[in-house]
Amino acid sequence: MAKHGENLFEKLAHKATAFSGSTIAFMMALGIILVWLLTGPLFKFSDTWQLVINTGTTIITFLMVFLIQRMQNKDSHAIHLKLNELVAALNGPSNRLIDVEDLSEDELEILGNYYQTLAKMAKKEKNLSASHSIEEAMALHKIKYSRNKHTSPG
Repeated sequence: MAKHGENLFEKLAHKATAFSGSTIAFMMALGIILVWLLTGPLFKFSDTWQLVINTGTTIITFLMVFLIQRMQNKDSHAIHLKLNELVAALNGPSNRLIDVEDLSEDELEILGNYYQTLAKMAKKEKNLSASHSIEEAMALHKIKYSRNKHTSPG
């Protein structure tokens, strides 16, 4: 069943990466290597015999790098969107953290240190925060924006 907006290459990439991580794929690869090793004496361990496995593994590796990277990019983008939704929906966090992945490594390190400090403080808390809908997030954003507009110097 095709998802909305999914093209043929996207379907192929998804199925190929899912299959490549399966036990069956591993067993097939292991089987190919064993057959290749067992045929070594038949071909007198020739250069051509070695070239067959080298060429095959190089081609498969080359193609898989792009397929895996494509799926990793898609998954990463989806995770960023989910995290952005969480940041936007909560009352406490700053909306400036939306698209935080665009910051430099030094800026990310500073944020990381900040959140490590917050994590230490959170261990002392006993209340868990409630989840919010997108409508609540919009209302919270308006409140944060209004509050910051009135409290910011200028």
